[in-house]
Amino acid sequence: MSEHPGFGVMLAWLLDHRDLRVQELADRAGSMTIEVRAVLAGEAPGEGLLRRIAPVLGFHAVDLFILAGLAVPDDLAPLDAAAERWAPRIAMDAVHLPAPERRELLQLVRSLPQEERPSVFTAKWLAAHAGPGGRVIRMLQYRNLDRLGMAQLLAVVTPTYLSAATYSVIGSGGAELTPRLVTDSAALLGIDARELAVLTGVDLREVPLPPAPEAVDAAALLWEVRRLSAAQAQRVSELARSMRGDGARGYYINLPGS
Repeated sequence: MSEHPGFGVMLAWLLDHRDLRVQELADRAGSMTIEVRAVLAGEAPGEGLLRRIAPVLGFHAVDLFILAGLAVPDDLAPLDAAAERWAPRIAMDAVHLPAPERRELLQLVRSLPQEERPSVFTAKWLAAHAGPGGRVIRMLQYRNLDRLGMAQLLAVVTPTYLSAATYSVIGSGGAELTPRLVTDSAALLGIDARELAVLTGVDLREVPLPPAPEAVDAAALLWEVRRLSAAQAQRVSELARSMRGDGARGYYINLPGS
């Protein structure tokens, strides 16, 4: 695995990969060309620029902040850290449902009213500047997943089966990212696996298969659940479990494609 190249290098690669010129990115983002060129030359990106270029590049702004190694603004964080208890359960129950019911659940989550933020969200137990592993784990944290949630959800939705403690080690820079973890994390983050691999310096060696529909829907649910309070997330979790029926017991491992 290579060292983190800096955000300017990553941005240059994304522009080339998207076949975007600097001027085109600046125009579509409503930014000055000089801002973009400064970042490409090695200057740290500003908050406003990251927010503006994220949708043009097809990224959530929070992920660009993390990839750039910058603190995530409070308004881009999950609404309620306590919802981390329910977020993985919602996704794990959802992937056991038929596709139409998964879409119904997603629409319900999107329709719920926005509540007040109860506290400032803090990503815990990660060492500062922990490298590519820390960045991927932080992105998962900003989907309201704690270590146990990561371990459970990735095991159910992807072939990755690791202990909760292993995610701590990876997040703290004590273990390198593997191609498998990059591919499977990308599925839950809603990021193209090949792009995440390049941006984290991991050689995939072969082109990964597209994520299963269940994984795509799990990623969408995780993203939308970020805006829910813990109480809202609990109610959605209870609904998702009830949609599976009274006979639902536990979860299948690596369900997609089975």
